Amino acid sequence: MSLLALNAARAHEHDEVLSEEAASAPIDSILWIHIFLQAAVWGVLFPTGMVLGLSRSRWHVPLQVTGITLTLGGYILGHTHGGRQFLPSAHGKFANILLMPIAAQLALGVYLKLHIHERTLRPWAVRAHGIVGKSYPVLGWVQMLFGAIAFRGYCRDGALPQCLAHYIMGGGFIAYGVILAILLLVGEVWVRKSGRSPDWWDSWVILAWGIVNTFTEHRGSAWSVKDMQHTILGILWWCGGILGVYLSRNNQRTVVPSIIIILTGYAMSDHAQALKLSTKVHAVFGYTLMLAGLTRLIEVCFVAPSYSPMDGMEDDRSSDHTLADGAGPEAAFAKGRAFRHLPPFLLVAAGLLFMSATDEELKYVHEGGMDHVTYILIMFRYGIPNALCCHLHLNTHPLFFFFFLHIPRHNPQSIAFLLYTHIVFLITLYATSGLNASDAAAAAASMTKYGGRARARARAPGAIELTAARTASRGAWYSRVRTEEPMHVIGEEEEED
Repeated sequence: MSLLALNAARAHEHDEVLSEEAASAPIDSILWIHIFLQAAVWGVLFPTGMVLGLSRSRWHVPLQVTGITLTLGGYILGHTHGGRQFLPSAHGKFANILLMPIAAQLALGVYLKLHIHERTLRPWAVRAHGIVGKSYPVLGWVQMLFGAIAFRGYCRDGALPQCLAHYIMGGGFIAYGVILAILLLVGEVWVRKSGRSPDWWDSWVILAWGIVNTFTEHRGSAWSVKDMQHTILGILWWCGGILGVYLSRNNQRTVVPSIIIILTGYAMSDHAQALKLSTKVHAVFGYTLMLAGLTRLIEVCFVAPSYSPMDGMEDDRSSDHTLADGAGPEAAFAKGRAFRHLPPFLLVAAGLLFMSATDEELKYVHEGGMDHVTYILIMFRYGIPNALCCHLHLNTHPLFFFFFLHIPRHNPQSIAFLLYTHIVFLITLYATSGLNASDAAAAAASMTKYGGRARARARAPGAIELTAARTASRGAWYSRVRTEEPMHVIGEEEEED
């Protein structure tokens, strides 16, 4: 299969200069199949298989083998299509690079199945297999973004720096939202073991990113208004990051990261652009970011439970100001957790909107006569530039007309909702599959203190692990992470006395 793919790649060379006829030719069915197939494999199949591998699920190997087979088939389709042709791009080059981690992951998986060299090479192979597997979601995201850019011919010549700024920054906000969602759903034990509050980690990331941003946003000798704004934002981030690290040094919560997000949103909300449409889109991005920072601030101050560090923590990592047991009445706990989904979701939505606000995309929208309200709603529905790429063919391809135009009219859900749903699904799948399945069932059975009606069904040996027990009061999908040791709750001794 790999040799066939390489031969197909050699047979499908991209010309440095395309004729107008080749560049405007219709998209043939083979390329449509390639797009949908690779999006399904790298966007859904591989991330799901990675999560099942982390939880040691029996479904990990079948899912990854299926994904590798399908992606090699999609690779061949991408190099054998007819119709429209494209200039050489990062998408094509990165597709060849992706063959290396695919081959490495396959070879490591086969080696691990042999169960040889248990005390020598195998432990290192396990680590390498895990590292390569965890990189799949990031690699897939980057390649799909490259594909959307190549589809429209964006980010060439002088437009590259602006594309990098939007796509890297927007992707950073999405990654920030993903990390917050992980900490919310399954990261409590890790936070306790680390001995640091989440804001300590946030502040370090903001500090590092601010240093990079300070020295990379200005090019040339003349300073433009945008250069000054972007550079000042970088200085704001590393200065605020230093303050956040200091205030959270004793395992304490701090609102500094939230304030930095709010100030960044404020700057973007009044970020002057060449087109009025672009200014409006940036303004909505800024408002969304400000709302994300505000909800994060409310969460830190009033909503988020505190979980005390695990036993054995020493020095300033054992402060009781944060991370103490936040278990309370079921209703209060459920409301708090529901609110805590707002910051990560809004960060994901803001990231998607910013990635869709490049000059080239908005110039196309402006020339098409679309107003900013319609475009923003489309971006909240479809998000990343794939939507804009496919928008060109809404009236020419029946499948795209149905999927991208008919469905949204009757269903106002957006890609931000769908993407966040996918993120939460993968996180909770990790908590309820493989070796974690028994923990989830035990946690569900122990939820009687939240209502006394929970039941756990007995699981026969060899049963399918994904059939986790359901509870009458609270589903296993959102059960709390069970710890091996009972946690100390501040005030228990006092009440007993």
